Amino acid sequence: MDPKHLHLLDEPTEFITVRVQDPQIQDQNSWASYVDYKIFLYTNSKAFTVKSSCVRRRYREFEWLRRRLQKNAGLVSLPELPGKKAFLQVNDTEAIERRRQGLQQFLQKVLHTTIFLSDSQLHLFLQTQLPAGQIEACARGHTPFTVTEAILDSAMCGKNIPRGAEAEGEVLGPLGYECGSSPCRTVGNNDGSSRARARAAEPLQEAAVSGRT
Repeated sequence: MDPKHLHLLDEPTEFITVRVQDPQIQDQNSWASYVDYKIFLYTNSKAFTVKSSCVRRRYREFEWLRRRLQKNAGLVSLPELPGKKAFLQVNDTEAIERRRQGLQQFLQKVLHTTIFLSDSQLHLFLQTQLPAGQIEACARGHTPFTVTEAILDSAMCGKNIPRGAEAEGEVLGPLGYECGSSPCRTVGNNDGSSRARARAAEPLQEAAVSGRT
């Protein structure tokens, strides 16, 4: 067999696996309580710098992502999000499960449409806890850190590093962001660059959006 053909046989088929799971009620004792979801991504695609990640996002952040992707995609149509209820009852487990399934289907379709994989805002949404305002600023080059730096920094957070990567000793970059519930804050460690990033992020916090979603 031609050596070129053998080389093609050795190359693994690219895959992107995404799961939306583990809905959790945040600020449960507050009138502004909401549900967020864990997004787990695992891939071998060359489009992704980090091959495994886990973040939490709420419904209105998905709405923001869809608007941004549509703006950049031109005539390419985007899949729909699950229907929005003005006030989703946080104890309505059936409605929350339907929404979880719809959000997962949305991401699966987006990630299997090639044009969206080049959008840095999608990568920051899936692989960092940056809020929408900081994602937009970073994608436009208006932050002291690049898209790649933000993703690598986020990957160093303990909740984002898969056990396999730890075992292989993969070095992903300095710690820059916490991996707690969404919306997440930018945090600094002991080096000056992280403190500068935290200061730069303060005026970029996303404006509050009314409604419990």
